[in-house]
Amino acid sequence: MAFDLDMIKKVYDRYSTRVDAARKATGKHLTLTEKILYAHLSEGDAQTAFGRGVDYVDFAPDRVAMQDATAQMALLQFMQAGRPQVAVPSTVHCDHLIQAKVGAVADLNTAIDINREVYDFLASVSDKYGIGFWKAGAGIIHQVVLENYAFPGGMMIGTDSHTPNAGGLGMIAIGVGGADACDVMAGLPWELKFPKLIGVKLTGKLSGWSSAKDVILKVAGILTVKGGTGAIVEYFGEGARSLSATGKGTICNMGAEIGATTSVFGYDEKIATYLTGTKRGDIAELANAVAEHLTGDDEVYANPEQYFDQVIEINLSELEPHINGPFTPDLAWPISKFATAVRENNWPAKLEVGLIGSCTNSSYEDITRSASIAKQAIDKHLTTKAEFTITPGSELVRYTVDRDGYLDTFAQMGGVVLANACGPCIGQWARHTDDPTRKNSIITSFNRNFAKRQDGNPNTHAFVASPEIVTALAIAGDLTFNPLTDTLTNLNGEQVKLDEPLGIEMPVKGYAVEDAGYQAPAEDGSQVQVIVDPKSARLQLLEPFTAWEGTDIKGLKLLIKAKGKCTTDHISMAGPWLKFRGHLDNISNNMLIGAINYFNNTADSVKNELTGEYGPVPATQRDYKANGIGSIVVGDENYGEGSSREHAAMEPRHLGVRAILVKSFARIHETNLKKQGMLGITFADNNDYDKIQEDDIIDITGLTTFAPGKQLTVVLNHKDGSVESFQVNHTYNAQQIEWFKAGGALNIIRKQMIS
Repeated sequence: MAFDLDMIKKVYDRYSTRVDAARKATGKHLTLTEKILYAHLSEGDAQTAFGRGVDYVDFAPDRVAMQDATAQMALLQFMQAGRPQVAVPSTVHCDHLIQAKVGAVADLNTAIDINREVYDFLASVSDKYGIGFWKAGAGIIHQVVLENYAFPGGMMIGTDSHTPNAGGLGMIAIGVGGADACDVMAGLPWELKFPKLIGVKLTGKLSGWSSAKDVILKVAGILTVKGGTGAIVEYFGEGARSLSATGKGTICNMGAEIGATTSVFGYDEKIATYLTGTKRGDIAELANAVAEHLTGDDEVYANPEQYFDQVIEINLSELEPHINGPFTPDLAWPISKFATAVRENNWPAKLEVGLIGSCTNSSYEDITRSASIAKQAIDKHLTTKAEFTITPGSELVRYTVDRDGYLDTFAQMGGVVLANACGPCIGQWARHTDDPTRKNSIITSFNRNFAKRQDGNPNTHAFVASPEIVTALAIAGDLTFNPLTDTLTNLNGEQVKLDEPLGIEMPVKGYAVEDAGYQAPAEDGSQVQVIVDPKSARLQLLEPFTAWEGTDIKGLKLLIKAKGKCTTDHISMAGPWLKFRGHLDNISNNMLIGAINYFNNTADSVKNELTGEYGPVPATQRDYKANGIGSIVVGDENYGEGSSREHAAMEPRHLGVRAILVKSFARIHETNLKKQGMLGITFADNNDYDKIQEDDIIDITGLTTFAPGKQLTVVLNHKDGSVESFQVNHTYNAQQIEWFKAGGALNIIRKQMIS
């Protein structure tokens, strides 16, 4: 029996009417993306066509999902909204706070002990407000959502950038900040700029070593980390229909790495099979009744160039396995060219660790394909040269692959099974190394490989590949090994070649689990008390941010002019800082400590204009705040790339930064800034970035007539007495300007609930 079946029935009952209205309003055939979006307009049936990349549109998502690190801030905000219960089905998943150190059992027990205060808080808030709670060890949010909540044609938002994983089941699933989740849980519309559409036509069929992972690794190489910004990627074609549902999920998951709003596949037999196999055959039956609306119109796929803003075509029959990296997920290498790249770039060829699993690649199919390679290492008398870890995506998958003997296979080849959690993928990894700063290489089946992402070492060269390629390279211990063509020397001195991986899409005996880890909320949560200790170092009740003072903002100090890539990991690091995700003041001590200062090429070292001395970014900003001085952060391209974490927006807001001025923003981060009442602006001319000097006093004018589409002016008062100014752009609409004026969207929600 599926969760929330009545809600899903209501969604499908209105689909025909909503899609017909959308066709009438737009006057054309529709992509799948458009069908789902128009079917979820908060206003109901479409009355007009929306401009892609132009119009802001209010939507009514079907559900909300939150992981434990982001749920803390999301729920602290929701507690201020004044509602007795969430307005849509919502869940919390405890997956981020478990550090990988020894192994699954010991690591989980340690996490439950040290995170008890946070888990108790999340459980009690969930109980009180009618939220489903998935305990630590239940699995990674996106895998659990795919197994339990995702449904074709639905719409959900989640407080994690890899929420698009649910697109593998034909759902529009979008990563957001906690303030957006708060809106939807409070019953308010959720706003999104109507996205552009990128169509990816898949022909042929995968075979041999190539996998679904290689599709998105190739797409990342084509589109780059910002090529999908402001767009939804829709996959179609015979090749798309040939992929397993979990393989589709892998592709959609990593769509976050190209900046895409989300990615989606149409409903087909593979999705129906997965729904049935995960005991949701009732959803498959409902979907079958409206199947024509759960994929794009035939005319669209026959002439995709007429309906998509960009079309990419990939022949799966010709697709090589890929390895992407290091330091960025869009540096794509076909495996036939990778060894040469390793040598030419002087990357460390010795592979120290191979890691498989995570929310991206931990399905039954992934595990069985990898295990087929591991079994060969045992049978062909090969010694695994690199460390090797396995992170199951959920207790359902872990229990099932354990029952079927695959975990024992990994153990025999030297693998270590970690907890059903994010672990090393997000920096929750106590890595075993004799030198934590040594230049070295690792390879993972994860989604991100930014510098310091996994282990905190800026010299770790992290590469991304499919689980089976990772397994093969871990056995070899050598990045230049190509399992498609090369041989290895076994314990008998013989040259042996690895056979192609063999995987099983769905378990022959079906999925099984003893305790999936789900805890239903109290039927009546009105008497549940949520207690936060005022002395807690990990949880802190929020105070509303102050409203805009009604004048232009003048006299700002330059806090930092960030140089190059500045992701949310640079702005608000994860790893050891995850424990402070529920305490805004404490976590603010990591604000921008990873960003590189343009003026000295150093991280966490900026000039304090009050003392003339260089020091940590957070301490410098706290000094400005204590003296009542505002500041500005200046950044480069795609500022805020990566995670959905709104802490990267809330920390500057909390510490008194008044504006963020960059060449361009990543979508989620720009929205998060707006939600918190922060001013996020972009250079009209990117060359103006070069004009900003370290000792400038900066004014922002035009705010008293702040309006959509109207430029603002930045005035630089240089130390030598000279003054220059330039125009800056913004993307605020009328409602978002009200957020800015009120000091944040939550201040407006609170007033609405009170009144």
